[in-house]
Amino acid sequence: MKILRLILLIAHIGIFFLLVGMLLNAYVPPKVFPWFNLLSLGFPFLIISYVILTIFWIISWKKRAFVFFFLGLLFFNPVLRWVNFSGDKSSDKPDNTIKVVSFNARNGTFGVKDVEAFVNNQNADVVLLQEYGGNKEYHFENLNEAPQTPIIAIFSKHKIIGHKQLINSDYEYNNAYATQTDIEIKGKTYRFINLYLQPYKFEKSMVKLNGSSDEDEKKVKNIIKRLIPTFKMHQEQIVEVRKAIDHSPYPVILAGDFNSVPNSYEYYHLVDGLQDAFVEAGNGSATSFHDYKLPIRIDYIFTSKSISPTSYKVDRSVKISDHYPIIASFNLSK
Repeated sequence: MKILRLILLIAHIGIFFLLVGMLLNAYVPPKVFPWFNLLSLGFPFLIISYVILTIFWIISWKKRAFVFFFLGLLFFNPVLRWVNFSGDKSSDKPDNTIKVVSFNARNGTFGVKDVEAFVNNQNADVVLLQEYGGNKEYHFENLNEAPQTPIIAIFSKHKIIGHKQLINSDYEYNNAYATQTDIEIKGKTYRFINLYLQPYKFEKSMVKLNGSSDEDEKKVKNIIKRLIPTFKMHQEQIVEVRKAIDHSPYPVILAGDFNSVPNSYEYYHLVDGLQDAFVEAGNGSATSFHDYKLPIRIDYIFTSKSISPTSYKVDRSVKISDHYPIIASFNLSK
């Protein structure tokens, strides 16, 4: 039993340092050391293992349980970015709210009519689509469309007064897109940034392990070979987005498919100076990508701190894409 406890203690310490390494994404860019960003992908499994081992020490009446418990508080905020119970605040100040919908429509391959029906049923003020399908024609009720790009689109029931493309794609190497759209709402202008960072371009067969040690090892190596360069591309791509946020004369709402999980380099550097609407007003799990049956959150809505998130929902009642739509309400009176 002593040997088992020693092994578990070493494992627990190792997991702790891996989690600390993940926190360093706030400071260390992928071009310097991409492996920290890799740890963010495994955060749900690392933190679950950490909690289970902590409970084991508590049950075993070991003093080290208190040490691991208090050290675990370092990861409280990272957990809230995945699972949160802030609760709906929409009844606090309902007089000046807007509703925003954002989701990756996967080029309408699940059905353009289904996407239309969903959006029209939401009666949203602003809708941001990623992978909307440049050759698809959507007919949304009472929504005006900003100038199109091949991958992303934004629709608003309010007056669009400015639009600009932030990331120019070459369609081969760089598949990222970002636009800023200034929209006048109730006499005040807000800047909406629609973002689609470089995808990893995985297929299910590429990430599904089949039990063969040689084939699985090859798959893991190929996965890492795709991840590391993409991390570095993301670092470059978010530079223009940060400029649009930092130099904006208007409050900002940033939304989209970031192709990055919480606690990643991308997350820390995009949310800087903003607030995560899910952390502020979310309830339950923030998992938004459901194709791999794993807890993967890559869709977000961030806002300036002058905008108050009052509700945030991942709508799992519909499957009109491999992403679930995210729906949030904001109070503009703050």
